[in-house]
Amino acid sequence: MGARRLMAVLVTALLAGCAPATAVIGEATGPVSARRAPEGPYAVGVRTLTLDPRSARPLPVTIWYPASADGVAAGRFPVVVYSHGLGSRPDLHAGLTTRWAAAGFVVAAPAYPHTRQGAPHFSRADVRNQPADAWRLIRYLGRLNRDRGDLLAGHLDLTSVAAAGHSAGGFTSSGMFTEGHPARLRAGIVIAGGGLPGSFAGPAAPVLFVHGTADPVVSVTVGRAAYARTPGPAVFLSLLGQDHGAYLTPGHPGFTPVLATTTDFLRWTLYGDQAAGARLPADAYSPTLTRYEFRPAH
Repeated sequence: MGARRLMAVLVTALLAGCAPATAVIGEATGPVSARRAPEGPYAVGVRTLTLDPRSARPLPVTIWYPASADGVAAGRFPVVVYSHGLGSRPDLHAGLTTRWAAAGFVVAAPAYPHTRQGAPHFSRADVRNQPADAWRLIRYLGRLNRDRGDLLAGHLDLTSVAAAGHSAGGFTSSGMFTEGHPARLRAGIVIAGGGLPGSFAGPAAPVLFVHGTADPVVSVTVGRAAYARTPGPAVFLSLLGQDHGAYLTPGHPGFTPVLATTTDFLRWTLYGDQAAGARLPADAYSPTLTRYEFRPAH
């Protein structure tokens, strides 16, 4: 699909407001964290800050992190940048992101200047600028990690980063995988989204797609087209008959397989936890609700 046609698909989508597979995922692409994945859950802390508050694109950020009584839990943790959809905001995704933090990840969620809820100058077209905002956030986190006076100093493993997001945030996450992207971007999770022109180039990385088959906002065909283009190993978790994202709500029947699959996917790709990779088909399995597919690297 050409870049012009793909962008048309994206704009159209954004304007529109079984048995498990037997394949077992192998080793994640490239070296990952040398630390073992955590065995038990952490308490979760949260902080908010604003990146470049006086710039043309100030970026409020919510950060969830593994916590202890003294602040951040001991150790260094891989980072997940989580991007919201149109008219949304980070705290609306806390049901998922706090559970990832409890599993041993620092989750940083920006509120994008022109697509967040309450944006003074809302613009769907600004999605194309959001991958650069996400990279700006990663660079900022690097500065915090080196600042001995900061809460997060020394706790961020920025050699193991994942990009994740819902809807327009899924397109944003795909847009971070462009030609020449740093190899530390090791994984992607695209929920109810697709690809931007130029996506899925550069160093190959595993990508997990999550999509409702009855999504009325971003058709599942858009997600599947992006899945077909990824050069690295890819997983597609279909939520049968489900919509644009109700399955991200704790208590919804789809939430349990989505949480289990995304968490083990992050453990596999960012910690190198091969047992977590092997669990993915079982994590995703719900006979009447889900379909799991795995495609090796091209």
